[in-house]
Amino acid sequence: MTDKIIFKTGEATVYSEGKDVTAAMPEILIGSVNGPVGAAFANMMAQSKGHTAMFAVRDINQMVRPATMMVPKVTLKDSANIALFGGVVQAAVADAVLDCVIEGIIPRNHANDLCIIALLWIDPGCAKEANLDKADMYKNNYEATKLAISRALNDEPTIDELIKNRHTIKHCMWEDSWDQK
Repeated sequence: MTDKIIFKTGEATVYSEGKDVTAAMPEILIGSVNGPVGAAFANMMAQSKGHTAMFAVRDINQMVRPATMMVPKVTLKDSANIALFGGVVQAAVADAVLDCVIEGIIPRNHANDLCIIALLWIDPGCAKEANLDKADMYKNNYEATKLAISRALNDEPTIDELIKNRHTIKHCMWEDSWDQK
């Protein structure tokens, strides 16, 4: 990792077998508050109907560093899903960001110079799930956020890995056997 972090991206997917509604799929953008990520971060302070952006906070008066803006990837249409996003998911993301600093994934000396934009998946039907496992939802979002941040700061997957696996890895949601050569 270079000393100056300008614009880094990462993503991860973590899920528990048989518990699709607790899956986590963060897409992370991390960079300097004085660069393009900082500008995008500041522009996200305006709200968009159904895609309420919020800071990642560990609790009241405990906003994490680097400052992290959470934005749902799907439209949140009801208070139950908004509560899950601003509760379980927010706690997991905030704890993951702070632990990334504690563990040295994010250099501590950059904690006030960086900002993170986290696009986060929340299953639109999860609040209606009778047996929703909030602990599992927390665990998946925590692990996926840490992994996405680590991948962003380590430029993973590498271009060499992507080229090597071009014809052996296919998108899990694309079931057709067509392969462009």
